Amino acid sequence: MDQIRRPHEGVRSAQGRGAIGETKYPGTAASAAKRTEATRREELEAVKAPAERPAPSAFQSILFQNPEKYPAAETAGEPDCFGDLNLDQTMASLTSGRDEYELLGYFHTSLTDVDDIAYRHEIMRDLEGPALASRIRSFAESMAAMRKHLVQAQKLHYRLQQESWFLTAVDTYCGCVAELSEFLSQGGVKSRGMQAFAAFLVDYVASPRFQELRNKVRTLNDDLATVHYCVFLVGDGFRVHRYRDETDYSAEVEEAFAKFRQGNAKDYRSKLNDWIEMNHVEEKILEFVSQLWPEIFGRLAQFFQSEWGVFPDGKIVTFDRQVQFYLAYAEHMRRMEKVGLSFSYPVVSAKDKSVRAMDAFDIALAAKLAADGGRVVSNDFELSGKERILVVSGPNQGGKTTFSRTFGQMHCLASLGLPVPGRETRLFLFGTIFTHFEREEDITNLRGKLQDDLVRVHEILSRATPRSIVIMNEIFTSTTLQDATFLSEKVMDRIMKLDLICVWVTFIHELSRLGEKTVSMVSTVDPANPDKRTYKVVRKEASGRSYAMSIAEKYGLTEERLKERIGK
Repeated sequence: MDQIRRPHEGVRSAQGRGAIGETKYPGTAASAAKRTEATRREELEAVKAPAERPAPSAFQSILFQNPEKYPAAETAGEPDCFGDLNLDQTMASLTSGRDEYELLGYFHTSLTDVDDIAYRHEIMRDLEGPALASRIRSFAESMAAMRKHLVQAQKLHYRLQQESWFLTAVDTYCGCVAELSEFLSQGGVKSRGMQAFAAFLVDYVASPRFQELRNKVRTLNDDLATVHYCVFLVGDGFRVHRYRDETDYSAEVEEAFAKFRQGNAKDYRSKLNDWIEMNHVEEKILEFVSQLWPEIFGRLAQFFQSEWGVFPDGKIVTFDRQVQFYLAYAEHMRRMEKVGLSFSYPVVSAKDKSVRAMDAFDIALAAKLAADGGRVVSNDFELSGKERILVVSGPNQGGKTTFSRTFGQMHCLASLGLPVPGRETRLFLFGTIFTHFEREEDITNLRGKLQDDLVRVHEILSRATPRSIVIMNEIFTSTTLQDATFLSEKVMDRIMKLDLICVWVTFIHELSRLGEKTVSMVSTVDPANPDKRTYKVVRKEASGRSYAMSIAEKYGLTEERLKERIGK
């Protein structure tokens, strides 16, 4: 029965735009620009709190082995270090276009157990398979369509139209769940998370509850497809009766005049608006139709009343939301891999503080450059044995700050169970990352630059533990070299006693020689052109003179050249 005009296929119908639905729903190109944050939240609220039923398997979450160990995503705030590390930009890019899933909380929640990280690594590896990733994306699209149908059903004021949109929502849900279950049951997934979800789906689809739901939908759709009717205009009114094989005169007219056709004729038929809402005439027509088939429409009403607010299953809704965490990051990686950058699954340890990475890069900077066809410069770093502190020095604008951000970004991403930018990576599962990057003076706190640095550093050291990572970027720049050196050595001494991992960007190269825990790294310039930065940061001793000497050599101002020029 097409004149119910539900959001899917139908049979022959009378002319007119009255219907219980149609092939368009919120989210098409025409309406996408008008959707607001409130609308997206409304779509989620339609299915966010379904009635829970006992789970037929041990599956809990595709993100967390033990969800009770971690705070709810809605309560997870952005870590303090994200702004300094530019990870706030990365997370905004990752979640762009996925606002309805509210993913930011998941990207703000670091894992605290190495095996929880391995759990996510396994799932990410499964999703590297194009067949599984494609199937999951198709499932997500169907679930999104289901939510839109539910929201539309809530907004409609005419009961029969509500019931039909709801029926389509349930039909869409049953179809995509059954298809995904069939795909996953064929094997091919190796991760604990995907295997547990596959087992859950098999049990759920085979359950009497799901089978009954699906059978009701099929029966109602089949019965509604048999509803054919005619509308006769009588004066200023109309009459509705069952279709009785009346002649289709439009076909006869077309056939009679076919011999006069010369080329493609202009289509003079009136174009009717495809409004979702029905007017009062259309509603009355449908009311008469429902009276002609009271048994079918009675069962449709009963289905709506019994299932509204009960479906869909909570675990399936949660999976649909959480799996977007992996898909979003995978898409982000692919954009950078297209320009030749590499990602790897890091070896993560909560005990061993040895860290290593080859060809590591700033993921936020790389995304910006990749959008313009550029490519970020990658760097290597390593701490082994008793080494804990990377002291980075060198000329200004040489990539030192970017290097320090890269180090912090990689550890944050590793703690989320995600591949990190670089090769052959080994990272530490930290407790907290503390960052100290230069900020503009705040006139409201009545503190000068040096005092502000001291207050912030004191706060970091009072909270830091041996499991912390500290990233210092150009502190104490507002005082004399002598005072800056004195203060820096005191801070460095405290950091070394805590035995924590640290990256310290500084102009005081002597800090790199304070003990066996420090490692010197230097940003380099082009030997042939000292004005040109390479943005490569290499492990070598900082003399404090190398950059000045390269400038002197370029302009012939070394002692030897000067003596040659004055003839001595």
